[in-house]
Amino acid sequence: MNIGVTLVAVGFMVFLAHVFAEIFSRKKIPDVLMLIIIGLIVGPILKIVTIEAFGMIGPVFTTITLVTILFEGGTELKLEELKKSMRGTSLLTNLNFFATMIVVGLIGWFVYELEPLVSFTLGAIVGGTSSAVVIPLVRQLTIGKKSGTILILESAFSDVLCIVFALALIETIEIGEINVGLVFGKVLASFVLATLIGLAGAIFWSLILHKIRTIKNSIFTTPAFVFIIFGISDLLGYSGAIAALSFGIGLANMEILASPRMRRYINRQADTFNETEKVLFSEIVFLLKTFFFVYIGISIQLRDLRPLLIGLGITTVLFFLRIPVVRFSMPKDQTDNRDLYYMSAIFPKGLAAAVLATIPLQRGIAGGEFIMNVTFSIVLFSITFTSFLIPMIDKVPAIRKFYDVSFTFYGWFNDLVRKTDPIDEVHLIGNNVDDEPEREVNSPSTPETEKTDLKKDK
Repeated sequence: MNIGVTLVAVGFMVFLAHVFAEIFSRKKIPDVLMLIIIGLIVGPILKIVTIEAFGMIGPVFTTITLVTILFEGGTELKLEELKKSMRGTSLLTNLNFFATMIVVGLIGWFVYELEPLVSFTLGAIVGGTSSAVVIPLVRQLTIGKKSGTILILESAFSDVLCIVFALALIETIEIGEINVGLVFGKVLASFVLATLIGLAGAIFWSLILHKIRTIKNSIFTTPAFVFIIFGISDLLGYSGAIAALSFGIGLANMEILASPRMRRYINRQADTFNETEKVLFSEIVFLLKTFFFVYIGISIQLRDLRPLLIGLGITTVLFFLRIPVVRFSMPKDQTDNRDLYYMSAIFPKGLAAAVLATIPLQRGIAGGEFIMNVTFSIVLFSITFTSFLIPMIDKVPAIRKFYDVSFTFYGWFNDLVRKTDPIDEVHLIGNNVDDEPEREVNSPSTPETEKTDLKKDK
């Protein structure tokens, strides 16, 4: 492609991204869907750009995007919010991942007659949600802080589960031996040690950040250090994504994390970013997100109609599966109905799934091409489902009614379980005002939120 044409296309894409973001803020039509559609048009449909043209730059670019989004997302999370959200995050993350892995695994095994391990590998690959999709969406939605934090953490933690379990199953297929202890050991190490690396990096960086700021043109040194933290964690075999997220969380909560003795050496400006840094990182994330989703659209394979239809069918199953998962994970009396609607609608797959899907084919595993094509299809349709459902929740009463009926249908079992669980019973009895979802001042009112406000006034 001509260099002049390329530069015009890049500039035009940036302008379009701002237009799409404005459409999202007004009409709640997610900009990510429109960016993916552009990628589909210039990629697999018109073949103006092919995925092969990116070479090694593509995977590096997607990793940089993921790390930057996770880090910036972590800087917005406070420890008090994390404390309130951790219980719900753990339950939602694990229940969603294992339910997805089992259901998709059984579909592949019995419906498409894949080998059991190959089928459950597909389930593990698509078991999580995408940080690169979820974090920007949560930022633009009027959703409770606790619910938004749970969705962000779920997307980061589920990536670790996808990577560890998918790679463990692939290794099992190759050597023909299952080692359950090794798998769970890897999961625990990946979570805990990656978190410690990120927090240690945050403490170190906060000690020297006030000195770094005295150096001319040093504003990009913090993103550079994030990449170093990610790389160290990844090289040691732990989750670089969790390390980047915990680094951002640690840097934003340094006053709480640092000991009294250490606080004497920490410049108070290092606890949080100044306005210039916040604006810069926000713009970096915006640009990376723009080209990332166009790249996802270019990456999707449209050569064969069958994998597309299979991916659409599995995505539809995952849509219905997400509803009971959210209902069982989130106590209804502690979560606003509108938050439950959004949490049920947000189940996009993304970077981790797309990368993992290529590994079985590269390893020469039977069914590897099927896994890759179906996963790319699920990525496309899951993002499409999420993008269409989000604006419809506020605009179409029938959608809210559907979720209400579904929650009621699945709720009887959840309530029965909670009545027999003394721990949950105590937790519910001890519910207080702090557990209620915190909302933005300018959040648009809906019939559900108005009813909640009336109850509170009474």
